[in-house]
Amino acid sequence: MATKIYIVYYSTYGHVATLAEEIKKGADSVADVEVTIWRVPETLPQDVLGKMHAAPKREEHPVITARQLAEADGILFGFPTRFGMMAAQMKAFFDTTGGLWQSGALAGKPAGVFFATGTQGGGQETTALTAVTQLTHHGMLFVPVGCTHGAGMFVMDEVKGGSPYGAGTFAGADGSRLPSDAELALAAHQGKYFAGIAKKLKAV
Repeated sequence: MATKIYIVYYSTYGHVATLAEEIKKGADSVADVEVTIWRVPETLPQDVLGKMHAAPKREEHPVITARQLAEADGILFGFPTRFGMMAAQMKAFFDTTGGLWQSGALAGKPAGVFFATGTQGGGQETTALTAVTQLTHHGMLFVPVGCTHGAGMFVMDEVKGGSPYGAGTFAGADGSRLPSDAELALAAHQGKYFAGIAKKLKAV
C-alpha cells in the first residue's frame, strides 16, 4: 500500500502555494508514495483579502478538514510568517484538531514545515521553531530537512530562504519577490527527503 503524504498549507500571496507544488514534485519522485496538496480554510472575508491584494486561491488544491489529517502517513505544513510565527489561518486550523489530539490520531506520524517570510530577519526560523509546539502536543515526529541538501545550503552569494528546519522563501515586503531557483530546489529536495523518511516509518 502506498505511503500517503499530505501537504497542507495556507498562502496569502501564492509563495507558500508555489513551494507546496515544488515539494510535491520531489515527493512524487519517490516510488510507492501518494501525495496530495491541501489548503486550510481562509478566515478573512473576501473584501479584506481584496484590499490586501491577496492572490487568488488555487482551486485545484481542495480545502482540508481536521479529521482528514488522520488519513495521512506523513504531513508537511506550510505557512507564511506573521510577526515571527505562523499565520493566524494556520493556527486557527490547528485549533480545530482538538479531537485528533484527544484520540492520539496523529501521534507517531512524521511531520515537517515550510514557510515564506517577508524579509531577512523577519522571523523565518522562529516561525519554524514555534510551529514545532503544535506537532509536539500531537506527538508527531518532527522531520527537519537538516543540511541534507548539501553544499547549496551554505552558499552566501545570494539571498535565499530555507534552513535546516525546512524549505522557505522571502516574499519581499510587498510580496512581489518570487521564489528563486535555489529556494525551489530546496523545496523539491525536502519533498523527496520527507517522503523517503515517511515511507521507511510506515514500513516499520
